[in-house]
This record gives sequence, structure tokens and C-alpha cells, in this order.
Amino acid sequence: MELTAIRDVTERLRAEVHRVVLGQDGALDLMLVALLSDGHVLLEGVPGTAKTLLARAFAAALGIGFNRIQFTPDLMPGDVIGTNLFNFQTNAFSLTRGPVFTDVLVADEINRTPPKTQAALLQAMQERAVTIDGTTHPLSPGFMVLATQNPIEQEGTYPLPEAQLDRFLFKVGVGYPSRDEERAMVRVHGHRTATPPLSEFAISAVASLEDLAAMRATVAAIRLSDEIVDYVVDLVRATRARAQLLCGASPRAANMLATAARALAATQGRAFVIPDDVKALAQPVLRHRIVLAPGAEIEGSTPDAAVASVLEEVEAPR
Repeated sequence: MELTAIRDVTERLRAEVHRVVLGQDGALDLMLVALLSDGHVLLEGVPGTAKTLLARAFAAALGIGFNRIQFTPDLMPGDVIGTNLFNFQTNAFSLTRGPVFTDVLVADEINRTPPKTQAALLQAMQERAVTIDGTTHPLSPGFMVLATQNPIEQEGTYPLPEAQLDRFLFKVGVGYPSRDEERAMVRVHGHRTATPPLSEFAISAVASLEDLAAMRATVAAIRLSDEIVDYVVDLVRATRARAQLLCGASPRAANMLATAARALAATQGRAFVIPDDVKALAQPVLRHRIVLAPGAEIEGSTPDAAVASVLEEVEAPR
């Protein structure tokens, strides 16, 4: 697929999502980059900032299959991936597929379910497959997880372990809208209290699975110069040598940052990656892959501040 076509698809997808969600352009742009990178996204924000609505509208505008799971403390792994049930008519077990057998999975409030159920998504997110009773079942090639979580409420939640977080390409903060965006939101949605059905907004599908595969193939061919490769690797390695960090980013982070930078270049119509692409994506790619040392947390440091300091110290190619 031509780069102009990719840019056209992403612009139309933005327009369709904005029929429902006003604002949150930064989060939407990162979701588009993740889509082209074959990655997953964790949306984090306080209740009422349209995280779930954004994810649902995004999936609907893609025109591919999507399911939604409301994660709760009593959810079991079989409720996510499926299970084999005995069929008394055939005297045999048959597979009842879970919600992961789809293209886009909206995992709502993923930190409200215990680690055992959270872990049911590990293989699905990494390998695009699930194993049930010893048999591995492939998932859709377009499989993507859009998960949401609330960062301020601790009661009844189970923080995602580092291994689970590492499967997400981006951790995206969904903040409050600007005054103008909030005003426009009230004018559109201010006559109801419940979340509106997406059917009311006549969202048009802008891409098929075949289109998605073609776009990802084009993104994979975006040029990544040796200088940019060195820059990506140096940024990631610099997170492992900082006193304020107990744990730096893994090699997987370098691969994901490079892939995401290619996708960002494609959405802007460029056939090559520039240092600004890497800088723009460093925080959403790395913020959930580093662990602050106890002393740094006491001093009030944050993962974003740590990544920002790394960006200042590592010289970008010219």
C-alpha cells in the first residue's frame, strides 16, 4: 500500500472516531501507530475520560471484528480464552471460544481482575494464539488489545505485573479535555447520562483486515538508518545505567520503539524515520517498562521524568 493511502486511511479513521469522542487526539494518534505496529495499548485515566468509548469507537471505525470484556474480580481465565465443554449429543468435547477470538479486544478495567486471569492474555498478546487443554489455537492476524485501567483507585484492583505491562506497546495517559473540547462534548452528549450506542453516530468502516495487513507490510519496509538504530539502542540501554531506576527497559523495548517509529513516519507520509519520531514515542513506549528505585519514588520522581532525562542525555543523530 502506498504511503499516501496509509495517511488517507488514518485521517479518515480519526474523523470517524471524532464523531463520538471529542478531543483525546494524542491518545488516538498513539492508537493508530499501535495499530500499524501490530501492538497493544494500555489506556490509563480517571473515570469519565472516555477511555472505553474511545476504544469502542476506534474498533468500530476499523470495520473489523471486536469484542469487549468487562474485567471483574470473579472473572476466570476460561471466560477470556474459552474452554472445552462436553457435548452430550455427540459424546465429545467441543471448543467454546472466548472473547479473545476476535480482531480488536477491548479489555475494560483490566486491573480489576486477579493475576491468574490477567495472565490468560499473555500468550494471546505475544503469540497471537491461545492454548486450551494442550491444543494451541491461532487468533486473528489483526488481533489487538485495547485495555483500560483507573490509576487512582486501589481498592479491589490488582496491579498489572511487569511481564504483562511489557506486552503493551504503549501506556497512554488519558487526561482531562481542554475547556473548548469539554464544552463541545457537553453540547453533543449533554442530554443523557448513559453511554450512547455507537449505532447512533453512523460510524463508517475505513479499513478491512486485508487493508490492515497491507499497511503493516508497508510500515515494515520504512527505512531505518544505522544512525537511528544506534539512537534507539542507546536510549534503551541508557535506562539500565541510571541510579534512579531499579530496572531499565528490555531489548523488547528497543524493537518496539523502532517499529513504532516506522509506523509514525508512515502516518506522516514519510518513507524513513527521523530522530523526532523516536523522541515523540519514547515516553509512551518506555514509561511502563522501567521501575523506579525506592529512593527516587520517595523524592517524587516519575517514570516520565526519568525517560525525559534520558532523552536529554543521549545525543540524537543529525
